[in-house]
Amino acid sequence: MADVRSLPVPDGLEGERVDAALARLFGLSRGRAAEIIAAGDVLVDGREVAKSDRVHGGAWLEVTLPPPPSAPVPVADPVPGMGIIYEDDDLVVVDKPIGVAAHPTTGWTGKTVLGGLLGAGHTVATSGAAERQGIVHRLDANTTGAMVVAKSEVAYSRLKRAFKERRIDKRYRALVQGHPDPFRGTVDAPIDRHPAHDGRFAVVAGGKPSVTHYDTIEAFRAATLLDIDLETGRTHQIRVHMQAIRHPCVGDMAYGADPTLATRLGLKRQWLHAARLGFEHPTGGEWVEFESPYPDDLARSLEIVEAES
Repeated sequence: MADVRSLPVPDGLEGERVDAALARLFGLSRGRAAEIIAAGDVLVDGREVAKSDRVHGGAWLEVTLPPPPSAPVPVADPVPGMGIIYEDDDLVVVDKPIGVAAHPTTGWTGKTVLGGLLGAGHTVATSGAAERQGIVHRLDANTTGAMVVAKSEVAYSRLKRAFKERRIDKRYRALVQGHPDPFRGTVDAPIDRHPAHDGRFAVVAGGKPSVTHYDTIEAFRAATLLDIDLETGRTHQIRVHMQAIRHPCVGDMAYGADPTLATRLGLKRQWLHAARLGFEHPTGGEWVEFESPYPDDLARSLEIVEAES
């Protein structure tokens, strides 16, 4: 059922394009906002508008929002190459391969960690939304490495709380372009959806607080291998913060990487890997740590960078 909203345009949106104002007010992508405007479902002071028109503070906005799409249902579908690092009655730690999402989402047609576990006969916690059962954190589809999934309900609730309270040690390896200066540092910059590009994120004033610590492992001629410690866990956080300091992850064309370097190294995705995951076991209470070795594509490209230095 459609949702009709009527409200005055806040003064803080004075002069914004209609599609941008709609996106900010209702949490839509710019593309989705443009579709609603094109359908004639947006009126400003009683008149239809174009997406590029400007709004003014106090103008009366009427929007007919379409019903949200139904949530996708996880399908048991084995994932070739997805290894199991550790498993007990409460949790399973997987070695997530490239091109696999954490769980089903609208528009994603590829394989998922959740579907892969179900397809291989593993049980997962039933807590959480149906499409995210057992999922306590996520990795981007093209980011590889260690990822934990809850199997018991108590593990789900305690791991979710541990991630929220930042009591998880998440260590990543990133090969970034050039040489960050200083070699060790912190990027403290808020992140939110990119104001102009659907599916991307950016450092945005007023975004969610985001903190990334990095330390140089080894510097090469064209790139630097970093150890990265996340204090927060925003979507695309490392990729956004590395772009913000002008040292994007090698191969990450969505966030400003050099395609020539990526081609030379044979990379078809960002050089980013969840190398280590540590946390207090949700029922045993002991500290546990799990490591994931570099997958073949990242290992090969690192060898090339080393040979060139």
